Amino acid sequence: MTQSPLPGPANSTADIRLQLRSWPEVEAYLEQCKGVIVPLGSTEQHGPTGAIGTDALTAEAVALEVGRRSGVLVTPVQAFGMAEHHLGFAGTVSLQPATLLAVLHDVVLSLARHGFERIFVINGHGGNIATARAAFAQAYGTAATRGLPNAQALRCRLANWFTAGPVMREARDLYGDKEGHHATPSEIALTLHLEPSLVAKQRPLPEPAPAGPIHGPEDFRRRHPDGRMGSDPYLATAEHGERFLDIAAAALVEDLEAFLKEPA
Repeated sequence: MTQSPLPGPANSTADIRLQLRSWPEVEAYLEQCKGVIVPLGSTEQHGPTGAIGTDALTAEAVALEVGRRSGVLVTPVQAFGMAEHHLGFAGTVSLQPATLLAVLHDVVLSLARHGFERIFVINGHGGNIATARAAFAQAYGTAATRGLPNAQALRCRLANWFTAGPVMREARDLYGDKEGHHATPSEIALTLHLEPSLVAKQRPLPEPAPAGPIHGPEDFRRRHPDGRMGSDPYLATAEHGERFLDIAAAALVEDLEAFLKEPA
């Protein structure tokens, strides 16, 4: 089944939040578009100056901007992800891989049951990637087993906003090798744009531990005692964050448009 055209830009983010729609409005929406955006984040440490909710805050913000520009509905953010390796730091809340897989599997199946056929997951946390892909594979099989009418048309796409080409190029231009691999200035910059109170937490930090292998929470804490992996978040500014939001949304809208037009 060929997907319907995008609904078009929304006047505000309120127009595209699934939680603010009534069920008849969602049914009417499905007559025009079979796509939906699911923000996926994590609740985990981001170094001594970064917000614990960074990955959820950024995934939701990018998803809402993509939704605003495209008119595609956006579900509430899934704020808990697979962050087992960060459990050595206070405040981290993690789902085990099997738990996250079950959550995403059920989200996809719920949406598919109503007629959604293109599930576009905007992800803010690298630790979610493998589990999300496994959840998609399982959901396809379950949809077929349950005999959902749209089982053959169901497609899921994982879009990591932080690895979009334009985002990575901008981060490299701004921060070079100080971007690092965790508690990066690019993601911290976006949080500073979204929540100005976080600016007060920023301060110069000592040289971070370099990125390396991860073998569980105790090993991570030993190798990366302040939670950073080769990054210097003090380079981040709210102005950079505004730019990252714009270029991430532009890149992902393009991906979403292509995804919705893909034949089943």
